[in-house]
Amino acid sequence: MKSPAQPVPPEVVQQVSDYFSVLGEPMRLRILNLLRDGEKCVQDLVEATDTSQANVSKHLKVMLQAGILTRRSKGTLAYYSVEDDLIFELCNLVCDRLATRIEQQAQYFRAFSLASRR
Repeated sequence: MKSPAQPVPPEVVQQVSDYFSVLGEPMRLRILNLLRDGEKCVQDLVEATDTSQANVSKHLKVMLQAGILTRRSKGTLAYYSVEDDLIFELCNLVCDRLATRIEQQAQYFRAFSLASRR
């Protein structure tokens, strides 16, 4: 028999919420996808995202503070990489779930389309 769930402390809920909010920004997901293949310097990310250095740097800073990324300097360049590859597993789970839902919706549309042609 399962024991009743214990209340989660508010500070824990807040930390989980903050982590997910970091991933709720499309530009950050684009940057993470670019870093999937390994470390990149800020300029490479700016060019690949076709946005300003200030915008890329702002998003990198947020992900760095959340512990998602790591940073190293070499001369005047800053290089970023993903600190924990588990972030990609999380993204893959979400993408797989969305793909399943889209496939189910497509089946509903096909069934409706076929039913309306009779």
